[in-house]
Amino acid sequence: MARRSLFSQILLAFLAVILVSLAASIWETSRSTRAFHLDQTAATLEAHAKIVELEMTGLFSGDNEPKVEALCKEVGRLSGTRVTVILPSGKVIGDSDEPPAQMDNHGDRPEVREALAGRTGRSVRYSHTLRQDWVYVAVPVRENGAIIGIVRASISLASVDDALHGAYLRISLAGAVVALLAVLVSLFLARRIAGPVSRMVAGTRRLAAGDFDTRLVPPDSLELAELAGAMNSMAGDLRERMETVDRQRAELDAVLSSMEEGVLAVDREERVISLNRAAVELLGVNVQASRGRDIREVVRNVQLQECVARLLASPVPFCEDVTLSTPDERHLLVSATGLRDGRGGEAGALLVLQDVTELRRLERVRSDFVANVSHELRTPVTSIKGYAETLLAEKQRDPETLERFLGIIVRQSDRLTALVDDILSLARLERSESSGDTGFEQTNLATIIEGAVQACAPKATERQVRISVSCAEDLVLGANPALAEQALLNLLDNAVKFSEPGGEVRMAAQSFADNISICVTDTGPGMAPEQQARIFERFYRVDRGRSRAMGGTGLGLSIVKHIMNVHGGRIEVESELGRGSRFSLFFPVRRT
Repeated sequence: MARRSLFSQILLAFLAVILVSLAASIWETSRSTRAFHLDQTAATLEAHAKIVELEMTGLFSGDNEPKVEALCKEVGRLSGTRVTVILPSGKVIGDSDEPPAQMDNHGDRPEVREALAGRTGRSVRYSHTLRQDWVYVAVPVRENGAIIGIVRASISLASVDDALHGAYLRISLAGAVVALLAVLVSLFLARRIAGPVSRMVAGTRRLAAGDFDTRLVPPDSLELAELAGAMNSMAGDLRERMETVDRQRAELDAVLSSMEEGVLAVDREERVISLNRAAVELLGVNVQASRGRDIREVVRNVQLQECVARLLASPVPFCEDVTLSTPDERHLLVSATGLRDGRGGEAGALLVLQDVTELRRLERVRSDFVANVSHELRTPVTSIKGYAETLLAEKQRDPETLERFLGIIVRQSDRLTALVDDILSLARLERSESSGDTGFEQTNLATIIEGAVQACAPKATERQVRISVSCAEDLVLGANPALAEQALLNLLDNAVKFSEPGGEVRMAAQSFADNISICVTDTGPGMAPEQQARIFERFYRVDRGRSRAMGGTGLGLSIVKHIMNVHGGRIEVESELGRGSRFSLFFPVRRT
């Protein structure tokens, strides 16, 4: 249904009321005027009839019909009315317009019957004789108390209508003038009422669009002025509330965006309400495309979907581990709790997603580390215990056997000591990483390299491996000297250990704009690509039998990596099976 403006509704209502009232007034006036004229006409006819009644005295007896007819014609001519004289039997004995002999019996006429009853009869009806509407008035003629005849006077309504025509014309003109004035007044009033309302509507639309600086001008009308004042007050309140809402929303968005944990909110129908930045990154979804969609369309993870369904079915908070099957498999700790609306009712589910992939990896590393330490410690301890028990059990101790067993015990003790030292070194390095206590100094790099080479020289001589060094004498390294030397020593030790007799280990230092690189290259057996990715893990050995036989603990390269982490540097490896390996240390340049 089409809606109309307030102006048109007011205007049409005013016009309808005024025009209906005006039409009713004109109709009533016309009706009253016609009734008045009919009454006046009837009274005049009655007076004419009574005059004739007086003249008829003595004419109803005997053969006086010609006189009666002559009298009717004379009175009719003088009064301009039709006069008819009727006997009680209904016979017409005189008429001013028609010959009585040709006229019907009038005993059944309403006015005649009423006159025969002793009253003045009146009637307005169609005359079949004259074929017009006429007004009839009949009066009884009495003699000695008895009705001896009836005198009827009548006149055509055409003459009455002619008389009323002018009155009707004047009434119609007056009605038209009044109607025109009513239209003008209605227009004025409609504009006066609807104009301020239209301006208030326009102002309200500006308020609804967010222009809270808009103020409505109070109209002259008391009620509309109060409404405008209330709207202005509401605009001020809305502005304050919207500013509060915007501020709170901005704060909430800032908090959610800054959280490392992902936040996912769904409603009771499992449709996504909100996601923060961390949740988008963890789940790999699009924010705009996710809002309002079913959780099963957004997150293709059965465990996460079951968490939502479980929480909506029974709003009891819980925590659960969820694994995301992504290229880099992720582990999430999901904290699920019910989402409440402003009235405290259940509105959905809220999931807080914490990426514990690194934590789980560290737990696995720690578990593997404990297992590996236990395994590595068990071997030398078992050997020392076994050979010591053997020596204690023998009654006759052969000097050669005693010397061999004691040598084994010493070697295993040295291995055990080296393993404990490496474990302690790793613990100290991890503590340094977390505390930042590194003790950096500006030290001549050649001195550090010389210390590492001298420490490894006996083993190199024993294995007939030559060590060559290329380093500028004035090259200065900003680092912890002891840790830097330990890193180089571990690399040299591995390079010498895995190089074949007669091979060569080359160490070269070079300065760049933002770092200093130290490369250690050997001529050993090299490594496969899949091995290169794991060599920095604790207790990982490329060739377990050979490494353990050479006295390695499996922690050397892990220690080197932690040393580089302490310095904010990095270690890289390049290797090819059968062509040796090259380890590169990159220390960031530190200037005092």
